Amino acid sequence: MTDTQKEQREAENGQEASAVTEENPQMEEGGETLAEGGEPEEAGTEEAGETAQEGGAAPEKKGFFKKKEKKDKKDEQIEDLTDRLKRSMAEFENFRKRTEKEKAAMYEVGARSVIEKILPVVDNFERGMATLKEEEAHSPFAEGMDKIYKQLLTTLESMDVTVIEAVGQEFNPDFHNAVMHVEDAEAGENVVVEEFQKGYLYRGGVVRHSMVKVAN
Repeated sequence: MTDTQKEQREAENGQEASAVTEENPQMEEGGETLAEGGEPEEAGTEEAGETAQEGGAAPEKKGFFKKKEKKDKKDEQIEDLTDRLKRSMAEFENFRKRTEKEKAAMYEVGARSVIEKILPVVDNFERGMATLKEEEAHSPFAEGMDKIYKQLLTTLESMDVTVIEAVGQEFNPDFHNAVMHVEDAEAGENVVVEEFQKGYLYRGGVVRHSMVKVAN
């Protein structure tokens, strides 16, 4: 190889080295650019992650509030149903008490009506026995009448029917019905001296007033 050829070879090698040197800064700058471009991508990824985390937390909070609101509505429904149940039970209890009172009142009215119809029968027994002569008082017929009369009185007593005391008692318009007045200084003023018809009470209430004679 001649000296001229060697110089040409060295010149070519020098040019190639210069070309490589010129390309390296671009690669280095490109690497830096990528590196710089990568950092924003990583930062963007982190920001996106933070945004995602924040966005994820928000729905969880919203879901919590929704659950809480649903729970509150359920509690309100339970309270409303409990209140309705208490009202219904109170209304039923009032209805039961009112019905019992009405039944008792109806029973009392019915009992008073029956007693009023039985009392004239008792009066007739008393009048019939009062007309018996002494020799007839011990006859089988009179004894049978007396037993029936006593049975009627026992039945009335079992129904809380009692006789109103009249003779010798002070006249009381709540229990006595004065059909006659008489002047009697020995008996005292406003005192019952004779009873024409017996009066009766049913559970403390007057079924029939006594018909009496009162001394002035």
